[in-house]
Amino acid sequence: MSDAYTWLCEKVQHHLDVIYQGVEIPQSSEEIAKSLINTMRLNEVSTKQMPIPHQNHWSEEDIVLITYGDSIESETQSPLVTLHQFLNKYVKDTINGVHILPFFPYSSDDGFAVIDYSSVNESLGNWLDIKSISSNYKLMSDLVINHCSSRSAWFDNFIKCEGTGSDFFFTVDDDYDISQVVRPRTSDLLRETKTAEGIKKVWCTFSHDQVDFDFQNPKVLAAFVLIIRQYLDHGVRIFRLDAVAFLWKKSGTTCINLEKTHEVIRLLRTLIEYAQNDCIIITETNIPNRENLTYFGNANEAHAVYNFSLPPLLVNTLVTGDCTYLKNWLMSMPPAQNGTTYFNFIASHDGIGLRPAEGLLNEDEINTLVNTMQSFGGMVSWRTLPGGKQKPYEINIALFDALKGTTKGADTLGMERFICAHEIMFALEGIPGLYVHSLLATGNDYERVTNTSQNRSINRRRWNMAELESQLADNTTQHSVALSRINHLLAIRINQKAFHPNATQFTLQLGKNLFGFWRQSIDRRQSIFCISNITDVEQTVVMSDINLIGTDCWWDLITGDEIILDHSDFILAPYQTVWISNTCTV
Repeated sequence: MSDAYTWLCEKVQHHLDVIYQGVEIPQSSEEIAKSLINTMRLNEVSTKQMPIPHQNHWSEEDIVLITYGDSIESETQSPLVTLHQFLNKYVKDTINGVHILPFFPYSSDDGFAVIDYSSVNESLGNWLDIKSISSNYKLMSDLVINHCSSRSAWFDNFIKCEGTGSDFFFTVDDDYDISQVVRPRTSDLLRETKTAEGIKKVWCTFSHDQVDFDFQNPKVLAAFVLIIRQYLDHGVRIFRLDAVAFLWKKSGTTCINLEKTHEVIRLLRTLIEYAQNDCIIITETNIPNRENLTYFGNANEAHAVYNFSLPPLLVNTLVTGDCTYLKNWLMSMPPAQNGTTYFNFIASHDGIGLRPAEGLLNEDEINTLVNTMQSFGGMVSWRTLPGGKQKPYEINIALFDALKGTTKGADTLGMERFICAHEIMFALEGIPGLYVHSLLATGNDYERVTNTSQNRSINRRRWNMAELESQLADNTTQHSVALSRINHLLAIRINQKAFHPNATQFTLQLGKNLFGFWRQSIDRRQSIFCISNITDVEQTVVMSDINLIGTDCWWDLITGDEIILDHSDFILAPYQTVWISNTCTV
């Protein structure tokens, strides 16, 4: 037996011992470990080498486009085929990864109430379409691990009290203390469900159509390991663990971020790393910043965590013209050690989360941000606190409309403000995730909100491919301008070693109206000073504040212009960004 295989068996068993400590399970942890390892098709012959610790499976070339499988549709072919054609036509030279949001049969929440994890939604395409996309792009898929649809076969069996799934779901009795539970919804936590064995109270963190799994049952864990193996076989290389923070429950606690949840992630990382070493796990934990960072573990949990505090802080910066809070947050962020990184984004299929701004913006500042977004057509989703009080949970708005003005109102600088947001995000430490409706500068979709009665639909437009191509062919439309300018920025980014996700980052002190940071490549050969005017008036950058080395030549990578050091300062136009580098590689 190889040392690597022996270590794998011992490590998986240790994870299981921690997970099921104090829980009665039908098999020993050793037996469960062997079963999980077999499911991943790992054996003494194939397992010859242990994963190299602290290894980065990413570079400055990695950009992930976030999209639904049907964000772009055509009358003549399946949406996944249309998506693949769009990617190849418009972004193949600048974007190398794609996150296709849940592409499985579902009953609600635009895919996040999964009916069947093992098949592709027929309205989108099939597994061959998924495999085709994964052959050209790094494919990121959701593992909707906390809950599934109440219309799934598993939940049907739960109701019948027989067959696979009959014991998969978390239920409680009247003695279970739920008074401290933290969750992002206002609906009742428990759903009374009539089963063959009587009424059972089923736990529903998000909605009554999304029923939570019971991970105290090893069969649930085994089912998800089998799902992971299937996704690997179809080309998935990035796993997004959806809503994973809520996975483990314990009476009398918040039922969020519990230690056994972290241990489940460690177990999944171990199995995935041995099965496909270049795969990575990203945890989706829309929670306060300090809690979010715990999902790195000691470089043994998530390879990457969503940088959830970035969207509210960056939008707040650009609508107030004051970068104080963004700068303070950036200075507080620990550098991600090798083997881990941040996943940066400023727009998504959901909204601008406000929980990650807790402790970073005070209540008055959050209220001002909410009011400003509402004045630009945004909507607000709420959550219920212990005791019944409601609090804003997220702002639902398209990013292009979120940045159409400032706290003073809408103005004519919306596109410059919008591009500035991306110039900042693309330069930060971490892997950029770019939402398709930001790439295309899609505005608020009120018709879709009316049709679905869901606030989040405001930023989930479905484009007709012919209409979209017509818009993109006209270089005066906001969609064409945004695509062209974003592609220009990405073409620059992917050639800069100083933009490696783990390259050094240092926050610059340039006052409240200029936001800046310095990046240095891992080999220390390239430096880039990233400076943005985050206001609606001109700002002066004083050369002595950034201390460029006089023996080097310096260029603004965005314009290609050389920076003349004998000038004492230079002017940035409203929302202008410069990437000042000692090497000009474009």
